[in-house]
Amino acid sequence: MDNAPLILLAAGGTGGHLFPAEALGVELIRRGYRVRLATDARALRYSGLFSKDTIDVVPSATVRSRTPWSLAATGLMLGYGTAVALNLVRRLKPVAVVGFGGYPTVPPLIAARLLSVPGIVHDANAVLGRANRFLSSRVSAIATSLPGVLDRDPALASKTTTVGTPMRPAILAAAAVKYVSPEPDGPLRVLVVGGSQGARVMSDIVPGAIEHLEPVLWSRLVLTQQVREEDMARVRAVYDRLKINAELAPFFNDLPARLASNHLVISRSGAGTVAELGAIGRPSILVPLPGAIDQDQFANAGVLAEAGGAIRIVQAEFKPDRLAAEISALAAEPARLTAMATKARTVGRLDAAERLADLVAKVAGI
Repeated sequence: MDNAPLILLAAGGTGGHLFPAEALGVELIRRGYRVRLATDARALRYSGLFSKDTIDVVPSATVRSRTPWSLAATGLMLGYGTAVALNLVRRLKPVAVVGFGGYPTVPPLIAARLLSVPGIVHDANAVLGRANRFLSSRVSAIATSLPGVLDRDPALASKTTTVGTPMRPAILAAAAVKYVSPEPDGPLRVLVVGGSQGARVMSDIVPGAIEHLEPVLWSRLVLTQQVREEDMARVRAVYDRLKINAELAPFFNDLPARLASNHLVISRSGAGTVAELGAIGRPSILVPLPGAIDQDQFANAGVLAEAGGAIRIVQAEFKPDRLAAEISALAAEPARLTAMATKARTVGRLDAAERLADLVAKVAGI
């Protein structure tokens, strides 16, 4: 095994980037290859395929402001990270470097380019992310989760392959769980998540929406909600007052199983979340993160909404009364929930890890 080809995976330190990297890693190891992960310090808190002795922390920075000082500081940090990555790539001698988005992928893939190591980027969004856009002309191949992402750019489209989003084993297991719609008078299981970093907007809006529901729905509701520690007391107070069966936590380690066991998901529309909802086939109400330069979450939510598997609500319209109306309408039509689950499933791809591993092997010549 020590002589097996090594593939270096690079990903930003959030779940949306790490989970597809982990899924590809599982498939590459199954094929007899070795893998390591280059990322930022945030990834060290995630448990999964990568242990601390298979993670290399590479300094990086995100472009947060266009002021000269900020851009200069970001440039210096990325330059330092590239120097660290050059030493790392020289020492590890990977046959390929595969990036999954986020600025921590920039130094390893620039290092790969400088050392003539094949580079691949994977983008899970309906719009290419900024780091991947920067790297796209500097890598050997581009993999996308969704079709048509680069159709308007012939130079990039010619080296682009649509593979889907690689799914962790836990998601593949959850995808095997059949959707069962709620009984007219039975429990209505609703999962509220805000992405790997949490989302304050869910704490601001969802409790008020629950309060707007007819009291008969309060007794049916089984609510699971991701809530930041600083919002926990105020959210808990509302649900206690309404006697809602609610489980609140800042983070759920078993999120795939929870996605599978709920009737409705209310969430942001990060690429990973949308891909997982498609793979598992669960109806959702999606609230894209506003203000993004490339409106990636709006486009991601659109993929599920256009398929009929989700309701997309822009944040300006995400109000307690609007959310309550959507929940009430869905609760009254269990058959509609089942249809949404089926339509969401049409967007999912369960063989993405295998397809991406095929591409990596081809580009690396192994």
